Amino acid sequence: LLLLLALILLAATAEAGKNKKEKAKKDGSDCEDWRWGPCVPNSKDCGLGYREGTCKDESKKLKCKIPCNWKKKFGADCKYKFESWGGCSAQTGVKTRSGILKKALYNAQCEEIVYVTKPCSSKIKSKSKAKKGKGKD
Repeated sequence: LLLLLALILLAATAEAGKNKKEKAKKDGSDCEDWRWGPCVPNSKDCGLGYREGTCKDESKKLKCKIPCNWKKKFGADCKYKFESWGGCSAQTGVKTRSGILKKALYNAQCEEIVYVTKPCSSKIKSKSKAKKGKGKD
């Protein structure tokens, strides 16, 4: 009886494996040269959305997400390695840093080097912070 139960479980597992393989073939594609468009949010300029892809006569839509804090002009599909922020320019009141392309996702057209700026901080950060409640009186 135990041997019969083991054989039934083994057969059910093998059948489940076949179904997964068949399902993957049905959903998948033999096409290898997919061209993907940008992630288009469902509403506004960030959040959940979709990305359309084409390959020969086939087309697909994939779910994607643009983070809502992502306001950079070079897009969420271009990943860059950024250097440290440069010094504050007294003339413009901004500081700059550059980024070198690390990875382009979904065949995105990305610039090799990008420059970003931000306003200089008007606050002066102090190096030593006051300790509350733990100092000697």
